[in-house]
Amino acid sequence: MQKVVLFGECMLELRQAKDGVMKQSFAGDTFNSAVYMKRIFAQQDIAFMTAVGQDTISQQMVDACTAEALNNQHIFAESERNPGIYLVQTDDQGERSFLYWRDSSAAKQVMQYVDQQAIDELCKADLFFFSGISLAILESQDRDAFWSMIAQLKEAGVKIGFDPNYRPRLWNSPDEAKAEFAKAYAASDIMLPGVDDFKQLYNIETLEDILAFCEPFTINEMVLKNGPESVYCQIDGQLTHVAITPVSNVVDTTSAGDSFNGVYLGARLAGRDVTSSVELAAASAAIVIQHPGAIAPSNAFDNIHLAVK
Repeated sequence: MQKVVLFGECMLELRQAKDGVMKQSFAGDTFNSAVYMKRIFAQQDIAFMTAVGQDTISQQMVDACTAEALNNQHIFAESERNPGIYLVQTDDQGERSFLYWRDSSAAKQVMQYVDQQAIDELCKADLFFFSGISLAILESQDRDAFWSMIAQLKEAGVKIGFDPNYRPRLWNSPDEAKAEFAKAYAASDIMLPGVDDFKQLYNIETLEDILAFCEPFTINEMVLKNGPESVYCQIDGQLTHVAITPVSNVVDTTSAGDSFNGVYLGARLAGRDVTSSVELAAASAAIVIQHPGAIAPSNAFDNIHLAVK
């Protein structure tokens, strides 16, 4: 059985429904990816790695992982901190804005609980995936330990996947983000950025400029998400363009990229080619953005399950 570990933060999501009632759920970029990967590729061993507290909400979060059939062996529940919280608001076009309360999130301390035994277990994985948000939330003094862990994983033959998912407010400065991202690019076997990541952080947005920027790094597989219309894939130097049909009924774009990431990675691990993996991932993302919140109802993916079978 193939094993994937997705590293990051899961938060308490608060969303105000049209009836004024505040809905509660759990979400976070790599957590969302883990959920969607497991839903579509149930045969894969999908683990979410984070730190949580010992409070009621933390236990509910772990229960949510269990309910999604995720492997919880890399969830550390020793922190005295609580989970982060965010409030999501959407406009008439489905675009979202967020308010966050995460400064004392337990997930920021995750590397403080990772010992050599934990790393040895991680070395048994086929793929380890993290994001720019995963990096940004770490306590600054713990980042060296994170990169040391990544080095051990690579030495053990674990593939490394990365989505920059650049969020300016999480970094002290753009230079800090650039320095950490450079380490991530150098370590990555698979990268799933969006054009907007490069535009915001490096002020580049054309395909040619982005490919030139990435050329010095040994990234075997790069999937460049260009909004709702197209995806460019460069695999071992060969470029492929996959057109995407935009969705007209957009309810909430939260987790569109996360769902794409999870399903794409699951499809590739299942042996699918690049084009069919992108198409399946895009179809899943199209379903997600037609539902409110980061995690869409599981029965919304019935047609996707039929396509996988």
